[in-house]
Formats: sequence, structure tokens, C-alpha cells
Amino acid sequence: MKKRYGLEAVASGRRKFILRIIIIIAAIFLLSFLPVFCYKFIHDKILKLDSVSAMYDNWNKHTLEGYKKVYQISTDLLESNPLHNTALTFKGYSSFMLAESETESTQAQLYLNESIFNLRKSLQNCDKKSIPQIKFMLGRAYFYKNKASSYHYYAELVIKYLEEAVELKYESDSIPLMLGLSYAQLGEKEKSIQAFSEALLVRETDTLLFDIAKQYFDMDQKVSKQYLARVLDVSSNEKILKEAHYLLGQIYINEENYEQSEKEFDTMLEMDKNSADAHYGLGLLYEKQGNVIKARDEWKKCLRFQFNHSEALKKMDNVM
Repeated sequence: MKKRYGLEAVASGRRKFILRIIIIIAAIFLLSFLPVFCYKFIHDKILKLDSVSAMYDNWNKHTLEGYKKVYQISTDLLESNPLHNTALTFKGYSSFMLAESETESTQAQLYLNESIFNLRKSLQNCDKKSIPQIKFMLGRAYFYKNKASSYHYYAELVIKYLEEAVELKYESDSIPLMLGLSYAQLGEKEKSIQAFSEALLVRETDTLLFDIAKQYFDMDQKVSKQYLARVLDVSSNEKILKEAHYLLGQIYINEENYEQSEKEFDTMLEMDKNSADAHYGLGLLYEKQGNVIKARDEWKKCLRFQFNHSEALKKMDNVM
């Protein structure tokens, strides 16, 4: 009996000894690797903090190189954490700035797509203070994307995000002009004119004056004529000047002031003897006066200089 108890005591002692050895080995293991884990954890935290600080610093430089660095840092952060909201926001901003400076249209579109994707994603979890600016940047990104589209696919989204930004009290001198152009693309002339008029209070430009004149052309040609006269006074841009003379020529035809209308189209030809629009306008003038032969000759000249002039082609089809 004593022998059995003695064997059990020996076995128990061995188990305790083995347990102590395991505990000692585990302790040595932890002591060996804990500093490594601590270092990595602290290093990653500091690195992320440094990265966020670096994004702010480079963004505030307002240079192309700074935007490129912001783009790269935000991309690196998102690889390790796809939901890093600050990185999403900065990647959206920097992508837009790189798109704006890009001369190659395909690459610019890729940057704009990245900008829109990241800004919309950041909008889901950002703090309330950031929402107005992110919505403004989204409207701005869609506006530039829309400029590259022949069919104005994104005008409604431009208006949506810019108006939401305005409702949240965000202010930018560029908003009225972007809204005016977007409303114009959708054919909402009254809203376009209202936005353009607000833009005029910020800064009067020949382009803006001409855009307003175009919107008034179908609504009130007397007002349109006043804006066009202002364009002719202030502009030195030959393209805008020719377009202003062309609209004025059409207005004078509608007013049956044929002499002044002819002067407008002749002025266009003095500026550019190969102006297809000038010959088309003269054709309209002669048609209104009942001289179909001279009108047809002018439309033929128009097509000689611009073979695909849609309005001249329609007129020639009607004459034939």
C-alpha cells in the first residue's frame, strides 16, 4: 500500500516538474516575442499617424507634386485598411486634382472615376463637418466628367451634389457657374439664367456674358441682344466674338432689320473668310427676303467649308 502511494507521489512530482518546464518555456517564448509584437503594433500606429499628417502637409502645399504624394500615401493606407475614411477622402480629392492637371483624356477620366468612387465611399462614414465639402467636390468631379461627354450624362448629378452642398452652407465662387452650365445642358433656361446671374456678381467674363445671351436667345431676344452687345465691348476672344455676331445676325433677321443682319455676317467673314456659319446666316437672310437662289448659293458655300453642317444640309434638302 505504501509502495503504491509512493509511486503516485513520484508521478505527481514528475507532472509538476513537466508543467513547470512548459510554463518556463512559454514565459521565455512570450518574453522573446512580446517586444517584437509591441514594436510592430506601436510602429504601425505611429506610421499611420505619420501618414495622415503627411497627407495634410502635402495637400496644404497646393502643388502638383504635393497632390501626387497625397494620392500615393492614401493609396498605401487603403491597401491595409480599405475603410480608412481620411484616406478615402484624400484619395478622392487628390485624384480630382490630378485629373484636372492631366493632358491625356483617358488618364484624366480614370482619375475622375477614382475621385468619384472614393468620395462617394467616404461620404458613408465621414463626420458631419466634412459632408458639405465632400458633396461640393463630388459635384465638381461630375462637372469635369460631364465636360468630356458629348451627351451630358452627368449634368443632373452635378446639380444634385452642388445644390446639396449649398443647402449645407458650403460656399464657393465656382458653384453658380457650374450650376448655370449644367442647367443649360438640361434645357432648364430660367434656372440657368438665375445661376449665371449669381456668377456675374462674382466675376464678369465674356464667356459668362455670352452663355447668358444664349439662354435668353429663345426666351427674350431683346435681353439677349443687350448681353451680346456687352460681349462685343469686353471680349478679345475671336471665337466668342464670331459667335456673338452670329447670334446678333439671327436676332436682326427676326426683327426684320436685314441691313444690320448682313453687317453682322459680313463682320464674321472679315474675321474669317472661311466661316461656314457666316454663309449659313447669309443664306437665312436671303431666304427671309425671298431670294432662294442667293440663299442656296450661300448654303453651298457653307457646306464647302463645313461639309457636315447639319442646318445647311437640312436647308439644301428642303430647297431640292
